[in-house]
Amino acid sequence: MKAPGFMHGVGLALAISVAGSALFALFTQVTGVESALQLIIALAAAAYLLFLLRGRSARVGRVTTVLAWTAVSAVSWILNPGLLVYLLVQMALLWLVRCVYFYNSLLAALLDFGLQVLSLGAALWALEQTGSLLLSLWSFFLVQALFVAIPPAGLRPAQSTLDCAEEDAGFTRAHRSAEAALRRLL
Repeated sequence: MKAPGFMHGVGLALAISVAGSALFALFTQVTGVESALQLIIALAAAAYLLFLLRGRSARVGRVTTVLAWTAVSAVSWILNPGLLVYLLVQMALLWLVRCVYFYNSLLAALLDFGLQVLSLGAALWALEQTGSLLLSLWSFFLVQALFVAIPPAGLRPAQSTLDCAEEDAGFTRAHRSAEAALRRLL
């Protein structure tokens, strides 16, 4: 599977925002507003988690990641710490998943944390200005789609192709030496 791109994130933002606002209208008929919002946050986070995991070719730890996310989400649901704390817990879990699966430097993780803060700010601003859950979800996940622009190694330059070529040449030289030694033994 190819790593997710910005347009994948935009499509997901559109799907989550439309589905989230429609489900919110449905859930408020059955439960209270706060419970409906918690359920929307959990479902949106689950959809985004699956999007992140689907976009990685590495299969290591996927089941553990989903189980850990489910356990922490269930505990925070049961403890019912309040809507803002529940949202922050979900954001922290998604940030951790992105750090583990997409980045290999502290700087990249910190840049992603900044993106999390920016996305929360955009969502709260949209909610305050419009009162629309759809636009709030859209703003949050649209900013989240920018995570693909964060280089995995932070701002360090990528390893040059010259270094790679030198490593390949060294390997080729060692391989030939090993084959020559085997021919002499036989």
